[in-house]
Amino acid sequence: MAYHFYKDDGFDFRVQLALGAVSYGLGDAGEILATIEHVKNGDDQAWFDGFLGLGQRIEAVAAECAQSNNELSARDAYLRASTYYSYALEAVEGLKDESPLVPTFNQHRRCWDEFAKRCQPALEQVEIPYGEHKMPGYFCKVDDSGTARPTLIVNNGSDASITAVWSTASAALARGYNALLFDGPGQQSMLFLEDVPFRPDWEAVITPVVDFLQDRADVDSSKIALYGISQAGYWVPRALAFEHRVAAAVADPGVVDVSSSWYANLPSHLRKLLSNGEAEKFNKDMDIGLKFSAGARREMQFRSRPYGMSTHFEVFKAVGEYNVRPVAHQITTPIMICDPEGEQFWPGQATELFDLITGPKELVKFTAAEGADRHCEPMARTLVDQRMFDWLATVL
Repeated sequence: MAYHFYKDDGFDFRVQLALGAVSYGLGDAGEILATIEHVKNGDDQAWFDGFLGLGQRIEAVAAECAQSNNELSARDAYLRASTYYSYALEAVEGLKDESPLVPTFNQHRRCWDEFAKRCQPALEQVEIPYGEHKMPGYFCKVDDSGTARPTLIVNNGSDASITAVWSTASAALARGYNALLFDGPGQQSMLFLEDVPFRPDWEAVITPVVDFLQDRADVDSSKIALYGISQAGYWVPRALAFEHRVAAAVADPGVVDVSSSWYANLPSHLRKLLSNGEAEKFNKDMDIGLKFSAGARREMQFRSRPYGMSTHFEVFKAVGEYNVRPVAHQITTPIMICDPEGEQFWPGQATELFDLITGPKELVKFTAAEGADRHCEPMARTLVDQRMFDWLATVL
């Protein structure tokens, strides 16, 4: 991307994601830019405070509109407020104290629910059976006719909010698809409120989702598609290797081995300790390395939590299980694999995934010249939706 808002790549990426979502009602460019104007490079506390305050201000606007029976204005303002609270959540990993996490998440979901019930038709809150738990979700339907329609399952990534995938659901609805948004294990409400961790065998998640959809009269069970963004670029192919009722799928981007992004900055001696199974020495050396950076310690703690492990060694070993190479040959579902130029987390893996799959497949490149580079093409979401749904139309 030619223009940069911050020297810190993480902060810069956050802004790109925020601005790229504006066309779907997920914030206003002016409100976002006015907020980051007061946030210095790398200052997570200022980022959190700025977007928390913005969320509170826009929520008050939404409540005032609702009080005046201006329901359309209230709906749109609640969506913006929910989005801004989710942007505040992005900075929690950098705060000295994680105590604002759950209260801010609750503010985010409260505003989202106010938005959801004002949609036409309203987004239906659902619960999908998952072992001893239920995965909370929202079924977004084109209309109330009860007509069986193609339906897109939208699989979120590792740490994004539900507002982050509303753009995909909105694009689906506009094209005559129902859409299902949900929190799987390790994601948002299931992590923050129930402490249910990730799992590598994601077919255990997608199979009950497909079961749930096939029981609905307003879903064409022969035309269920699956979209996965960010880390779901691994989860989707993994699920497809075992769950064959999905008619078509999109991985954005294609991910073969999640652990590569964890190992990229791991010193060679730590890799050797990990490989040799020297857990005690690995944990000790990790603690020494993190001792001198409070920020790094907090980030490691935050990133480790969804995996449900208690030690550094256990976390890294667990992440190593998120690898689709052993089962990719089992994928028979037609799949579109997004391959953005400058992918910063899993470079080259979209092409590798394409080569591993022997069934129907298409590799779709996104470039800097199009303004569509980087992980999940943050500034080109309408382009992604256009290419994805045009491809799905040829498959379904």
